[in-house]
Amino acid sequence: MGYADLHIHTIYSYDGTSSVEAVLKYVAEYTDLDVIAITDHDCITGALKAQDLAPAYGIEVIPGVEVSTSDGHVLALYIEQPVPAGLSLIETALRVGELGGLCIAAHPMAAGTSSLDFKTIHAALEHAEVRRILVGVERFNGGLVYTRRNPWVEAMASALPLAQVGNSDAHVLRMIGQGATYFPGTTAAELRHALEQATTEVRKGHGLGGVEVLRDFIPRYLLRKMGWVVHNSGPHAPLRLARMSQALQNPMLGSAHGAHM
Repeated sequence: MGYADLHIHTIYSYDGTSSVEAVLKYVAEYTDLDVIAITDHDCITGALKAQDLAPAYGIEVIPGVEVSTSDGHVLALYIEQPVPAGLSLIETALRVGELGGLCIAAHPMAAGTSSLDFKTIHAALEHAEVRRILVGVERFNGGLVYTRRNPWVEAMASALPLAQVGNSDAHVLRMIGQGATYFPGTTAAELRHALEQATTEVRKGHGLGGVEVLRDFIPRYLLRKMGWVVHNSGPHAPLRLARMSQALQNPMLGSAHGAHM
């Protein structure tokens, strides 16, 4: 049995505070995770970089994107090409399916961020092809203050005919794994099978509370705005603060894969 965190952000997200290398270093040395997914906002560049670097850190990475659909955010996993933002949930799921990927409904009904509602999810699942692609729902999200322990949301998510998933939605390193998915196996391929068969379970972590926002996220976010992020220069090097490149400091610049930060 293994653990996965399928919702992690890097500096390729406008609000991420750690480089791809730093995320890999932290996961390898400070968590019990077997598999992770990098899911930056509407950008796949960091995920593909993480997939290339992951063997050196001894972990498996699923490339993905947190896609901003017109209905709310959805995690697109097991894809290696970007998916356009702004499409409906159904259109997005079909695009992800064409790329060989799977979708997970991210933080449904969450306040303060663009989220799917359960009516939209149910409507999408009436589409036969979408049912094959939209396979999971984020029942626990450790990164959203005040919403992650909403018992009504958890009950509604549990009632869906989907794999039940826990994720961190980490934007700072110490959040990674504070919300995870328990699955039969230890590999990305075995995790995919578990998602498709809905045999996953949720592990709830400490999550991000008001104190953690003030202590951890806001200082890191302000440093990010000034061009400083947590970085790692190699598997055997320590984590440290480093300056971002000018390209990553400017969110208006496109990535090499045509997606924005």
